[in-house]
Amino acid sequence: MIVVMKLGSPEAEITRISEDFKHRGLTPEKIVGQHRVVLGLVGDTASFDPLQLQEISPWIEQVLRVEQPFKRASREFRHGEPSEVTVPTPNGAVTFGEQHPLVLVAGPCSVENEEMIVETAQRVKAAGAQFLRGGAYKPRTSPYAFQGHGESALGLLAAAREASGLGIITEVMDTADVEKVAEVADVLQVGARNMQNFSLLKKVGAQEKPILLKRGMSATIDEWLMAAEYILAAGNSRVILCERGIRTFDRRYTRNTLDLSVLPVLRSLTHLPIMIDPSHGTGWAEYVPAMAKAALAAGTDSLMMEVHPHPAKALSDGPQALTPELFEHLVKEMAPIAESTGRRQQQTMAIA
Repeated sequence: MIVVMKLGSPEAEITRISEDFKHRGLTPEKIVGQHRVVLGLVGDTASFDPLQLQEISPWIEQVLRVEQPFKRASREFRHGEPSEVTVPTPNGAVTFGEQHPLVLVAGPCSVENEEMIVETAQRVKAAGAQFLRGGAYKPRTSPYAFQGHGESALGLLAAAREASGLGIITEVMDTADVEKVAEVADVLQVGARNMQNFSLLKKVGAQEKPILLKRGMSATIDEWLMAAEYILAAGNSRVILCERGIRTFDRRYTRNTLDLSVLPVLRSLTHLPIMIDPSHGTGWAEYVPAMAKAALAAGTDSLMMEVHPHPAKALSDGPQALTPELFEHLVKEMAPIAESTGRRQQQTMAIA
C-alpha cells in the first residue's frame, strides 16, 4: 500500500502521519520523488480501507494498494518513479538508473593473478569502463573446474582498484564471506546460481553495499523480483537487476538465451536499475557486440562484459571474453547508439 502526499506537504505532517501508521502496526517507508513524497506501507494491510486511511490528513492525496506480490520492488511502490543506485568509486560517484547515462562494467570471469587483473583494469578503464568485474569465488558446474583463488583474489582486486580507480564488482557465494567481500567490493554480486539462496539474500540485504542480483538461469521474472524483495525487505534499497541469459531448449549455438524482452517488461514492473550481461547471455565473444548494442538500443542502464587480455589462456569462460582491443572498439561503436537514446556514457562525478 502506498500513500501519496500532496505537493508541499509539511515535513512535520509527514512525520505525524508516519507515526500514526506505526501505531496501526504498519511500517512506513518514506520515498522522496522528483515531485512529491510517497509513503510505502509495509505489513498486513488487507484489513485497511484506503478511503478511510485517506481521511487521516488533508495532506494525503491518495492511498493505493500495491497489487504485485513484490511490494518494495514494485514500480507502484515509488508511484511510478524509477530509483537510482549511486556508488562511490576512487574516480568519483557513478549512478545506475533509468534517467542516467550508461554504466559500463568489464573484466575477466576470474581473477587469475595480479599482472592480469591490473592490466585488464587499466585497459578497460582507458576504453571507458567505470567498474571492474572479476570473480574471487567462482560457482562452477563441475567440482573439478577452477573455483577461483578465493580470499587471496580479493587482495588482487584491491590492487587493481588502486591502480585503475575503477569500482569493483565481485560475487559473494557464502553468508560467511559477506563481510570480507564487502571490505573490497563496491558492489556485491549475487550470482545466478544463488538467486534463490534466501539466507544469502537476507545477509547481503542487512549490509549497506549495493547488490547486483543476477537472474537465475531458469527463473521467471516474478521469481527474480521476489528474490530482490528479500534484499529490499532486509533493509538494503540499493539493488541492481542483471539479466544474464536463461536456459531454453536450444543450447547448441549459444550458451544461454539472452532475454532482452526483460527491459520493457521490468520497466513496467519495477523501479530498480537494470543491467544486461551479453557475455554469459550468449557464451561466445563473436555474438557479444551485437547483443550489447541491441541491449543499449532497448534501454539498458548498464552493460557487463567479460574482457581478458588473452581469452585463449583464461582459466574460465575464455570463449565468451572480448580482448581489450575488441572491447575498446565496441565502446566506440556503441557511442552513436548511446547518443541517440540519451544514454551517453557516464562520466564519474567527484564526491564532495
